[in-house]
Amino acid sequence: MPMSSSPGGAGSRDGPDGLADFVNSGKGRFSAELAIDLASAKPSEVFKWWLAAILFGARISEGIAARTYREFAKEGLTGPDRILQRGWDGLVEVLDSGGYVRYDFKTATKLLEVCRALEERYGGDLNLLHARSDSPQDLEKRLRELGKGIGDVTVGIFLREMRGIWRQAEPLPSDLVLIAAKELKLLPKNLRDKRRALVELKAKWTKAGGLPARFADFEAALLRRGLAIRRVSRKRNTFAAATGRRARTDPRTGSA
Repeated sequence: MPMSSSPGGAGSRDGPDGLADFVNSGKGRFSAELAIDLASAKPSEVFKWWLAAILFGARISEGIAARTYREFAKEGLTGPDRILQRGWDGLVEVLDSGGYVRYDFKTATKLLEVCRALEERYGGDLNLLHARSDSPQDLEKRLRELGKGIGDVTVGIFLREMRGIWRQAEPLPSDLVLIAAKELKLLPKNLRDKRRALVELKAKWTKAGGLPARFADFEAALLRRGLAIRRVSRKRNTFAAATGRRARTDPRTGSA
């Protein structure tokens, strides 16, 4: 199936070179960009990504979320015990230093609740939480139950990059991943079933010679493409509103 030849796309085919070039042209997993070694599956590294996922899960730019995570790392606040020791006021200061001011109070409260529950129920080890989960659905439920405000978005962000590392990590693809996959003609435009979409994307990746362990990199590349599409769409709509013009629908995505 031919792929979009638009700039920054996946090339002209979905074979090994096409998808490999698409993945390699991007930054891959967000965890790797934050110098988090998820492949090691060490409890400390897994928690770092969980912390980052909580920060990314709010309605805030990925740039601010990444900068705030780095502030936590700089302060050595990359374990549940250290976060609990810092306390609410200290966490607010770190959040503010990263630019996370819009959600600082709410997020400080959430982090304390989540870390307290993680320590009490699983000894601070997310790997133990996974080991006690008997299905992907149970895993997602246990993660949400760690604290108020931990919803599907945060859980999806976290588990997307744990795919291939944790056996039960099988989240459905996000809307942004689907938008990018359809724009690149990897999926039919009328496909709405996310379970079927995941099956088809995995099949595409396998057919292209991709290793199962790197599917998460492919998914992250699609997510980054989806974010770029959304940014362009928002700019177009903002311009249209400012000039009084009607935004023209993009025939590739069905959105303005």
